[in-house]
Amino acid sequence: MNRELEQIVAEVNQVVKGKDGVIRKALAAILAGGHVLLEDIPGVGKTTLAMALGKAMELSYKRMQFTPDVLPSDIVGFTMYNSATGAFEYKKGAVFCNLFLADELNRTSSKTQSALLEVMEEAKVTVDGVSYPLDPPFTVIATENPFGSSGTQLLPESQLDRFMICLSMGYPSHAAAIDILKGSEGQGLDQVRSVITKDRLIMLRSQTEHLHVDDRIYEYIINLTEETRREQGIALGVSPRGSIALLKMAKAMAMIRGGEYVIPEDVLAVIDDVWKHRIKLNARARAEGMDVSDMIRKITERIHAV
Repeated sequence: MNRELEQIVAEVNQVVKGKDGVIRKALAAILAGGHVLLEDIPGVGKTTLAMALGKAMELSYKRMQFTPDVLPSDIVGFTMYNSATGAFEYKKGAVFCNLFLADELNRTSSKTQSALLEVMEEAKVTVDGVSYPLDPPFTVIATENPFGSSGTQLLPESQLDRFMICLSMGYPSHAAAIDILKGSEGQGLDQVRSVITKDRLIMLRSQTEHLHVDDRIYEYIINLTEETRREQGIALGVSPRGSIALLKMAKAMAMIRGGEYVIPEDVLAVIDDVWKHRIKLNARARAEGMDVSDMIRKITERIHAV
């Protein structure tokens, strides 16, 4: 295993107990240059996970609590007239950082949500026709409460598609819950030490991007993708962006385990997290009690690596 990356997992695990798998996948998404959506009930550690990851990698991070009155200009910034200089000046928004934590993203308006689309895709914002690039590396970690919670609304498909993975924390195990209680009066995030710098993260991202991928892995991913478009219970299959996201995440998982190339197990380890928020089931599948994870499992059992 990659010692640096495993040390990051160990540091975050001090404050997010018993969630090694979730921590690794969130770290993999950052390595892959993607964004993370954490979907779960309040109080299970979503925000703590995001802040601990930022601290372990010396990333500058900002947190914004999304509410119905948050405006797009709060995120991307705005121009204002300076009477002293007689010129318009740009005032940066909250998104100018390495790790932007969008807390409870589905509580704000669609107009405000859409302000994140350009910055998530291109790492820049455009205000009054002028583009302002963000300093690399840049990652958005957004949390959302399940739809149906008070004051929430569904995120549109265009917004969901910008997230490389969608993770669920889940309740802690019995042993982890006891550890959480014992440490509840501790120092919290103060326990987390920096393991790497942001410059080192940029180097690791480059190494991840250039990790070897055999043609059979490309074939495997495309076969899985095409099967989502043929499956009778699926109304909306995986797009090319979804295929690319799966490949990038598989590379990152290979990097974390210390591999020099991608294997089918790297793909299978993350396929549910990469695709479950991209696939939409039809009415018949939903009526039969199927969920997206069940459908993905059926496809992976039917399609094998060549």
